[in-house]
Amino acid sequence: MDLGEVAEREWYHTLELAPGVKTPGYFDHRPILHKLPIPASLAGQRCLDIGTFDGFWAFEMERRGARDVVAADIVDPMAWDWPAGAHPLAIEALERRKEAGRGFEIAAAAFDSKVQKIEASVYELDPATHGEFDFVFMGSLLLHLRDPIKALECVRSVCRGSLLTIDAVDPWLTLLHPLRPIAFLEGTARPWWWKPNLRGYAQMVRSAGFELVQGPKLFLIPAGTELKRKRVGLRNLRAYEGRQALIRRHAGDPHAFILARRT
Repeated sequence: MDLGEVAEREWYHTLELAPGVKTPGYFDHRPILHKLPIPASLAGQRCLDIGTFDGFWAFEMERRGARDVVAADIVDPMAWDWPAGAHPLAIEALERRKEAGRGFEIAAAAFDSKVQKIEASVYELDPATHGEFDFVFMGSLLLHLRDPIKALECVRSVCRGSLLTIDAVDPWLTLLHPLRPIAFLEGTARPWWWKPNLRGYAQMVRSAGFELVQGPKLFLIPAGTELKRKRVGLRNLRAYEGRQALIRRHAGDPHAFILARRT
């Protein structure tokens, strides 16, 4: 393992690759594992991680004994759901962070992992091509999709068991409209689209043909080293995203989980 490469590249996930070797990720999902309804044992199950990035959730499912884990992602950022007029610098920044999936490769080698990584959009999931899965995980992806309902319908097509989805939600819209399914729409400059309130998040999942088993339940994803060292200037607080960045850096990123099964 090249420790210099681990320390110098941008990571999305915080991963402990070996004792004392931790990736400087944007988010640290390790403290929230006990808050999520992931089975303690996935023995004998075929599992899918959608939008795997550096592979935290895929490797976690493998660690829990899954018989087979498939990790799906899009390597080329140009294939993401970019809004019209996206700035080339934003595309370049995300391409650098993704770096053709190099983070996943480094982690897989460190863990001696057997996870199978495939290049596939969530919109492309098809049981004829990819088969069906007993447990499907999708994390922080609906936020980045122009059509989250269509994506969830595609997920349903390959899910023969349970879906655990965690995604960004808007706590303020939840407080203001606890009984009405609504969402904040960004859709400018970068692939950030829908941020629903809790009722809206639940309705997205139901509309795609799933039955809710547990949730939606709000929690915060702690910032990782990479995010903590990015300062938010006072001038940035005038904008919505600047205020959101400050919350993410100091308190955590507001998310919710839903455990569901196909109807």
